[in-house]
Amino acid sequence: MKKLIYIAALLFSALTFAGTAPYSGEISRDDLLKDYSAFSEEYDEYTPSEEELTTIKALQGKQVLVFLGTWCHDSKREVPRFLKLLDTAKVQLGSLKLVAVGYDKLDPAGLAKQYDLMYTPTIIVLDGEKELSRMIEKPKQSLALDLTQPGQTL
Repeated sequence: MKKLIYIAALLFSALTFAGTAPYSGEISRDDLLKDYSAFSEEYDEYTPSEEELTTIKALQGKQVLVFLGTWCHDSKREVPRFLKLLDTAKVQLGSLKLVAVGYDKLDPAGLAKQYDLMYTPTIIVLDGEKELSRMIEKPKQSLALDLTQPGQTL
């Protein structure tokens, strides 16, 4: 009887968690850092270099669109680092939109599809409607360099 109860409890918990989808939709930086400990821990632990802080200032006034997965290890590393870079360098963006996507790389507003999202995180720098640069998954050189070089798609 104990064995049957144990198996039933195990099966119930597996089914409960199997149906839980990750959050998708727009999310504020404050909610991301408050509600997802992996993001806040990486933010707190990361120390940008002086070179990165100087370079990232080129984003002043630009619009930035960040696609991330709350479940994605690359997002948990790169998105908090990007936010810390902006904060430490005191960069005032024209706008910053963080969009969480599900495992299917889609969001309710359809932005991921509109911007041809394939991998997370993807950080897109815009000047109006013109895409200036795009960093996909992880930087090739550094976050600051990859995002401030026009025409950069990595």
